[in-house]
Amino acid sequence: MVRGFVQEHVYKHPWERVTAANWRKYSDPEHKSQLSHVLEVDTIDRKLDSEAGQLHCTRVITVNAPGPWWLQRVLGGSVCHCLENSTVDGKNRTMEMVSRNVTMKDFVEVEERCSYSPHPENPDWTVFKQETNIRCATLSVLATMAERIEQRCVENFQKNSFRGREVMERVCSFMEKESASM
Repeated sequence: MVRGFVQEHVYKHPWERVTAANWRKYSDPEHKSQLSHVLEVDTIDRKLDSEAGQLHCTRVITVNAPGPWWLQRVLGGSVCHCLENSTVDGKNRTMEMVSRNVTMKDFVEVEERCSYSPHPENPDWTVFKQETNIRCATLSVLATMAERIEQRCVENFQKNSFRGREVMERVCSFMEKESASM
């Protein structure tokens, strides 16, 4: 069984500011406590396709994925590494990211797809769309337990997503004030 959620949020900031804030949200020391589940973010590849006007970036995001003690024993801990592939298309003003876990995936598979694009009715705003799917590998005996784990993962992702949007709003506001003072 797969559980997931889809959500959309409108940032009342232009696309350029929101996508720039996306790169800064994990490194902003003022908001680090709000995204405390994110332990580390490392860029492992970055390519600029100047003809297409696209930036391609691959990052490893290390997160704390706590669960019950018995689950941590089965999985070998609570630290999870995720691979994020991003494409920023400057010509079309879109940014798309796909993240998947690379550890613990034999037990729990998570895929998150996010996109940023200008709002269709107000080009000074940005639409953020997020789709997250979570699937637990199950044995027939453990099906009920897997469903509970999937549901718990969805709830944690939704909570962390809300925190991430709050941080993005603050970073965008900071950047707006920063550019106004120049």
